[in-house]
Amino acid sequence: MDGGKGDEAIHLIPVERIRIANPRSRNREMFAAMIDSIASVGLKRPITVRECGRDQDGPRYDLVCGQGRLEAVMALGEKTIPALIENTTEADAYLRGLIENMARRKHTNRDLLTAIRILEDRGYSSPEIGAKTGLDPSYISEILILLREGEERLIAAVERGWMPIYLASQIAHSDDSAMQHSLMDAYQDGTLKGPQLLKVRRLIERRKLIGKAYGHKFPGKDQPPSPRRLAQVYQEEVHRQQMLIRKADIGEQRLILLTSALRRLFADEHFRTLLRAEGLLDLPKPLADRLKGETP
Repeated sequence: MDGGKGDEAIHLIPVERIRIANPRSRNREMFAAMIDSIASVGLKRPITVRECGRDQDGPRYDLVCGQGRLEAVMALGEKTIPALIENTTEADAYLRGLIENMARRKHTNRDLLTAIRILEDRGYSSPEIGAKTGLDPSYISEILILLREGEERLIAAVERGWMPIYLASQIAHSDDSAMQHSLMDAYQDGTLKGPQLLKVRRLIERRKLIGKAYGHKFPGKDQPPSPRRLAQVYQEEVHRQQMLIRKADIGEQRLILLTSALRRLFADEHFRTLLRAEGLLDLPKPLADRLKGETP
């Protein structure tokens, strides 16, 4: 950024004269700890502001960085705060605050992607964004391509660690056949493990059925599904129903085995005496009914 440093002297500025131009939410526990620290040992580092105008009471300021420190000082009832005043433009001050927030350890994927998009819209190249954010320029380039194409689901999978960025790019630009080959290659070389592969397959199906971005509705009257898509959905539902039937059969077999074993145990007088001695006199009603023969 081209915004130059102003006077390096620290000034005491009235907190009521400072505007937080780019506010962000804050973890309550961390904020409480910051208040406690400032109350105990004082403010260790001044905030940074830029002058944004004047009125009859004097200069007004926009906060550049130090929102947590400012809010903590205000919560303690202080009327002034130590600050450095920078000579910088509003746009550069906004970008500096944005980059500072991105550099923090805890941020959401949506915050990160929004920041990358804003930096690109303001004319920064992938290497420049990478230098400011600490992210690899090639990663930034791939993310920007996916962002331009609206691939929110694929980006989310990359950010959650389900798939590498190169695979997301391949899926975004491949037909069904090439996509399946990419998945098989990723599975064979160990890039995708078993559970990851299942997640990615489900994501691809939802992407085909619902759309690239979140919040899209199932095709309705304006966009009727094709016969091929209807047949595919029908086959998927049949497969899902078959899996449910198999799981139900397995559960029934296990329940029969458990019931048979309990009947043998309850037929043993020593086992019944042990249960009475331990005070174990109750059974779940569905299981008790099975043991009595009331439920097949």
